[in-house]
Amino acid sequence: MPVWKIGLVGAGWWSEKHLKAWSHIPGAEIKALCDTNEERLQARAAEFGVSSNHLYRGISEMLEKADIDIVDIVTGPDTHLELVRCAAASGKHILCQKPFAASMREAEEMVRIAKEAGVRLMVTENWRWLQPFQIIKRLIEAGTLGTLHAARYIHTDYYTPRMEPGTILPQPFFREMPKLLFLEMGPHWFDTWRFLFGTPERLYAEIQRVSPHIAGEDSGIVVMGYDHFCGYLDASWATRQKLDRPLGTEVGPVHLEQLVIDGSEATLKMYTSGRIVVVSKDGVGEQIFADRMELDHEESHIRLQAHFLECLQSGEVFATEGSDNLITLSMVFGVYESAAKHEPIKIGGRTRDY
Repeated sequence: MPVWKIGLVGAGWWSEKHLKAWSHIPGAEIKALCDTNEERLQARAAEFGVSSNHLYRGISEMLEKADIDIVDIVTGPDTHLELVRCAAASGKHILCQKPFAASMREAEEMVRIAKEAGVRLMVTENWRWLQPFQIIKRLIEAGTLGTLHAARYIHTDYYTPRMEPGTILPQPFFREMPKLLFLEMGPHWFDTWRFLFGTPERLYAEIQRVSPHIAGEDSGIVVMGYDHFCGYLDASWATRQKLDRPLGTEVGPVHLEQLVIDGSEATLKMYTSGRIVVVSKDGVGEQIFADRMELDHEESHIRLQAHFLECLQSGEVFATEGSDNLITLSMVFGVYESAAKHEPIKIGGRTRDY
């Protein structure tokens, strides 16, 4: 088995998930860390046993001096184009954090750059790798639900109203983002939606800002349509409707999710606890496929990053190939376009200049 040597860029909050996953995957070796913030850089290095000789304040220095095969980008979308450009020019394969880009133009440019450099590019979309969605995918593919009729996906949190000035947040930049909920979380939801149901042909969206402590939106409803199937995403970071525990004084994401899928043969229900049941066609019987599961983010990253290495080795297409993520990103920006125009937006694989 080959050893893939990884250089990670961006030692912020979510980098811990990436680094823990690499440390648990056979054939992966964390060789270098890069961050402009010295304190963050040193803290992550100490946590994961990376030598001080392999710490860098800029990607150019890391690419010049570090012995790596892969660049794992764990920074904000506004930095991705330049980082991908540098990594591709050095012949490194790239795993790039979502949101893939701040615009469709930049996303398309990154895909082009990687293709012309002959390097592989995958977007870090861990939501589809969460255990509940893996189970649901298998049930759909097995025909347990029959022909699908409708899906209702609900994501709730009581997060943004608690972002008062001075409150310590894991990602304080959320307060200033002009596009918030659907740019930050939409890539997860729409990639998972496409994983389960395929790409919709059209979507219609309404969005809203509830909290006075943020610049962007924190609530919205998106309807997605196909010829013989429809569904909606009801998402809010400003609702108490599904709270199932005291929030306490620490302010951070909770991410309570429900999914109901109606089919000709059965209905699947995923509860906020992670419990998954299938209700029989006559509505009388109920079969439990998972009793209770947390959203297993750390394990999902192990599955995701192991998949990345397996595809590098085999040459198979990534589940979230950069070029495929253009469609997911078009849905994200389609939400804002639809909400602004108050009209449906066609999807169907097309990309636009946002």
